Amino acid sequence: MKRLAWRSILALSLALLTPLAKADLVFAVNEGVTYRVPAEQIAARYAAIAADLSKLLKQPVTILPVGDYPTLRAKLAERAYDLAMVHPAHLSILAIKNSGYKLMAVTKGFQQYSANFLVNADSPLKSVADLKGLRLGAPDEDSITSWMVRATLRDAVGDPRQVALTYTRYQDAVPFFVENNLTHAGATASGAVIKAWQAKGGKILFKSKQVPIKHVIASPKLSPEQISAVRDYLLALDTTDEGKKKLEPSKYQGFAAYDEAEMLKIGAWLGL
Repeated sequence: MKRLAWRSILALSLALLTPLAKADLVFAVNEGVTYRVPAEQIAARYAAIAADLSKLLKQPVTILPVGDYPTLRAKLAERAYDLAMVHPAHLSILAIKNSGYKLMAVTKGFQQYSANFLVNADSPLKSVADLKGLRLGAPDEDSITSWMVRATLRDAVGDPRQVALTYTRYQDAVPFFVENNLTHAGATASGAVIKAWQAKGGKILFKSKQVPIKHVIASPKLSPEQISAVRDYLLALDTTDEGKKKLEPSKYQGFAAYDEAEMLKIGAWLGL
């Protein structure tokens, strides 16, 4: 009887304590929609960083790959993610502007992202304004590259709809449009695509304004102290050999600070 009573007390104690256990913090990671990055590889890339953040925040941190932009947009609006690594700057900016997220850092090596307008070597086009009334190939309509393209066209011709845009899911498909004269020009921000285009003799007609991408943002659910701790951790990662090893799987150089007000100005230029 005593043993049974003790078990009952133990079970009751565990039941009472369970609600006090801290739920996992969700760290959503998006690697873009116009690059071929398998979702199953992503969680492993951030495993060491998630482990560190779990210790730092004294709460389990779970990596959640999110490849679908509509889902990413909706869940950020719902504040469903505690932390998020967001490739498309426009979705990060919307989360900051409308949902109270805080910009913690941008990713080094991706601070000068720009849309390059590609034309054939014999193209008579001299400027973006010359695209008025013509056809332009671009990546996925909701990609950050295409947002930059439309903002650039707006600056050049007034209304971007004066240029007929043909969208394709992947950036590496854009040159096909131009090479086969399906469009008069194409736009991409992929370094590999741009390099290959120039290597074949293709020309760069114009480069858009630079936009930092791959932002790390924090939900307003986190306390200022938690946000500060995570920011300090990210900014210091590339300053030690141990931190650099943890960055290696992500293939990123590290993280840098960026002024949130300036990021919102970029959002205004994008038309957000």
